[in-house]
Formats: sequence, structure tokens, C-alpha cells
Amino acid sequence: MSIKDWIKSEVENNDVVLFMKGTPAFPQCGFSGQVVQILDYVGATYKGINVLEDDELRQGIKEFSDWPTIPQLYVKGEFVGGCDIIREMFQNQELQSHLAEKGVETRQSA
Repeated sequence: MSIKDWIKSEVENNDVVLFMKGTPAFPQCGFSGQVVQILDYVGATYKGINVLEDDELRQGIKEFSDWPTIPQLYVKGEFVGGCDIIREMFQNQELQSHLAEKGVETRQSA
């Protein structure tokens, strides 16, 4: 399986996927850490994939999304954005409504 096929499979088979540097328990960069904090705060269940473990994956995800930076968040197979976009969406309550529209459960208080 090519790296592109593997990424496609992960994005399609998990409701929320965060390609990040490090893991949700131990982010390896501030931007990844911010997105983890936001997802944890809203109570979304997600899969974190550490791009630092594989150079082919780190390059492959950038090509897959045509987005140059990491982290990258996918919801129901759709690329949502990187740290700045996710932070802005969260601050405007757009992230919470986007997750709800896609059928992703979150904490109601978020």
C-alpha cells in the first residue's frame, strides 16, 4: 500500500484524524499541542497520528492535502485545516458546529 493510500484509508475510516508532530499525550510542537488542547476541550474523540515516526508520512500528508504545514485535521474524510484555522474556528464556535453538523459527538458545554 502506498503512503497516499494509507493516509486515505486513515482519513476515511476514522471520524476525526489529527496528523501531528508527537502524540496527543505528548505533542512535540506547540501548534500540534494547541490543536490537541482544543479537541480535548470540546470533547471530540480523535485519532492522533505522529508524522515524526516516518519521513515518508510527513511528506506524504503534505502532498495528500496540498497543505504545507502540520498539524492537519480531518473530519469525516474532509481536510479542515491547520492550527491557525482550527484555533480561529474554535474561538468563533465554528469548530463545534462543524463537528456537530458532521455527526461527531462533543461535550455540549464546549
